[in-house]
Amino acid sequence: MPTTAEAQARYPLTQGVNPWLVTFSVMLPTFMEVLDTAIASVALPYIAGSLSASNSEATWVLTSYLVANAVILPASNWFARRFGRKRFLIFCITIFTIASFFCGAAPSLSVILLARIMQGAGGGALQPLSQSILLESFPVSKRSMSMAAYGLGIVLAPVLGPTLGGWLTDTFSWRYAFYINIPVGILAVFMVSRFVHDPPHIKNAKVGPFDNIGFGLLVVWTGCLQLVLDKGQEDDWFGAIWVRWAVVALIVALVLWIWRSWSNPKGLVDLHVLKDRNFRTGCVLVAMLGMCIYITIAILPLYYQEIMGYTAFTAGLVVGPRGIGSFIGSFVIGFLGSRMDNRKLMTAGFIGFAVCSFIFGTVNLSFGPYTLLIPIMLTGFALSFVFVPMSTLMVSTLTNRNMGAATGLSNMLRNIGGSVGIAMATTALIRRSALHQSYLAANLAPSSPELQRRSAMIAGYLGHRIGPTSARPGSFGLLYGLMQQQSALLAYVDVFRWTAILALICAAATWMFKKPIKHVSPPPDLH
Repeated sequence: MPTTAEAQARYPLTQGVNPWLVTFSVMLPTFMEVLDTAIASVALPYIAGSLSASNSEATWVLTSYLVANAVILPASNWFARRFGRKRFLIFCITIFTIASFFCGAAPSLSVILLARIMQGAGGGALQPLSQSILLESFPVSKRSMSMAAYGLGIVLAPVLGPTLGGWLTDTFSWRYAFYINIPVGILAVFMVSRFVHDPPHIKNAKVGPFDNIGFGLLVVWTGCLQLVLDKGQEDDWFGAIWVRWAVVALIVALVLWIWRSWSNPKGLVDLHVLKDRNFRTGCVLVAMLGMCIYITIAILPLYYQEIMGYTAFTAGLVVGPRGIGSFIGSFVIGFLGSRMDNRKLMTAGFIGFAVCSFIFGTVNLSFGPYTLLIPIMLTGFALSFVFVPMSTLMVSTLTNRNMGAATGLSNMLRNIGGSVGIAMATTALIRRSALHQSYLAANLAPSSPELQRRSAMIAGYLGHRIGPTSARPGSFGLLYGLMQQQSALLAYVDVFRWTAILALICAAATWMFKKPIKHVSPPPDLH
């Protein structure tokens, strides 16, 4: 066994701890956080059924988490410097784990939403904290290896998440999709407390006062945004007085937050980084990218379960290959990234994603579980061509001093974009389904000879099972159910096609970036 002095000499950056132990310690909570998002998306129909909620209400489980996550991201750097990175990381893991228990034990929708907000607040800082610790645990010559291992964990989580979540939901209950975080969280707390140590510049950091006003304004406008996104559809959006007042409060708080962040150089978010053209362009694109990604994450499992009637486990197996595509694409982009114009790579990635979304827009009721296997895998592959080049271009003209502000702002915008995207997709599914149903019903008059013939055939079949008296009404009930199913299918088709159009707009917008500087390494914090 090496002595303490020998270990310190061999691993000076981690104070005598093998850096790979540090890597595993900080990967655990981040893997858990990414896994949880994928698990929850598959379990949504079961959560809705168990808590007497609609599917649109169940999507609040995703949006509330994303918004709470976005709020805490800008403040994570201040908390880490004020209380110590290790202590703050342990605190966040603990909050996330406790909130996971309350998510699983929730007796109602309101309780699980409160627990998800708590979980999002705890999970918001996990990725940036883990990445910062890793970057300072390895010498410069070995950082690429550490981040490759870290990236592998991030890529594997979306592969395992839907499948594991579907299996837990079908075998036990959707509640175990949250309970599974508890043993992982306990192990993560133990390993972080045992193997992770703060470097001197964190221990001796002198931190200014907390920007209470800026943080309060951030909470107000993001909270109003969350409230409007979640409840607006129920009350006909601007048809409700409270929605109009909430939007007014959102706009006022947002304007004041922008003014505060711009005029206060020591605020939580330094908006002066937006003066940089590349970063400004990247912020717009990362918000739109968040919309594209989270729409597909939320909508695809719902399509397979609600329209095709698949179980949660089968739906998880079907959407899981997206992570395999990302895994393969990460190696390809690693080879091409330093050899090609990143704008071309991003354009190819967005176009590839758009093509796959258009393919999703061709779905019908005869599709099998493997029909969309290749397009689903290709979406993950295409997104690999977006993440790394975008991270590189966004910061290619920024100084190191602005990296922290850029990281927090870009991650916040990605999550808010995702929350807006899910809300828009959910609203579109409800309204377009009603529109298509009205159109189909207008062409199915009771006196229609075709309708009468079909109804008579179904009634003849049902007459031998439920009796001739109930057969005729039952036949119309079945036909109405088929019409509802077809209307919902057409609504999904619309959402998939609109997502494809959004991706094409992103592909065109990539050329707003300045010509990239060669040989710039992407900072992992922005992935």
